[in-house]
Amino acid sequence: MSQPTATRYPHSLYLAQGRLAALSWGRDAAPTWLALHGWLDNAASFSRLAPLLVEALDIRIVAIDFRGHGHSAHAPAGEDYALWDYCHDVLDAMDDLAIERVALLAHSMGAAVACLLAAAVPERIEFMTLLDGLGALNTPSGDTTSQLRKGLMAHRRPISRAPRYPDLATAVAARVAGGVTPLDTITAMPLVERNADVTADGHVQMRTDSRLLKPSLVRFTPSQVLALLADIQAPVLLIEGEEGILGKRDWAEKARQAVPHLTRHVLAGGHHLHLEPKAVSGVAEVMTQSLMKRRDQS
Repeated sequence: MSQPTATRYPHSLYLAQGRLAALSWGRDAAPTWLALHGWLDNAASFSRLAPLLVEALDIRIVAIDFRGHGHSAHAPAGEDYALWDYCHDVLDAMDDLAIERVALLAHSMGAAVACLLAAAVPERIEFMTLLDGLGALNTPSGDTTSQLRKGLMAHRRPISRAPRYPDLATAVAARVAGGVTPLDTITAMPLVERNADVTADGHVQMRTDSRLLKPSLVRFTPSQVLALLADIQAPVLLIEGEEGILGKRDWAEKARQAVPHLTRHVLAGGHHLHLEPKAVSGVAEVMTQSLMKRRDQS
């Protein structure tokens, strides 16, 4: 699958009165998909996949930076970064782009946000492609008190300064070493580049709001997440990495079974398989074939 220059490079957008930054690939007049990145990532998460999809499907992909990530504004002082807050980012972007019903392309935490939206406002979601993510991080009801205490104590502590590095290579190495899931240098590079500011003395400082590292005060319980998944009416294409976070884990099995209209593909790759140079073409191929089939059936 080719990557013509005309579709390879995105242009920048600002939405929601400038609160949200985004990257856009494809013709402005083409059908628009919204792309939702994972925790501590940003819109550049889709920088290798989006050009392939735009060329193959003649669509427009707008990838937003969630609040506190990438080039988007941080949440105001005293506010939290609860999972459901990101739903407003998506709905605000849809309103700004005049999209009544949208196709969502979502990775990891972005997939969790997509699932919440598809359950709560099904009339706004046409279909979803979820990349190595399904449902939301959850806490058993018996752990509610300890989760609340942990969150309260963390939120009372002073906010730490954003990480600062002598150069971009060191920043990338830090992301690779400290990632929650395995990530190599080539895969991490677009994410770090978009998240980096060069200071006056030549150092590199991360733009991400450090409050994102603090634990949530409240999480959904497993039964609540399964109930939300069961209420998703939109068709769901789930693409997992063989070395990703779902696999044969008990929770993943339950989550997949809860979704009424789910098609699953497992491909070679890790949690960021849509950004891995060796895996991205396979992801694009599966997505293209799936959408072509949908178009033929409609």
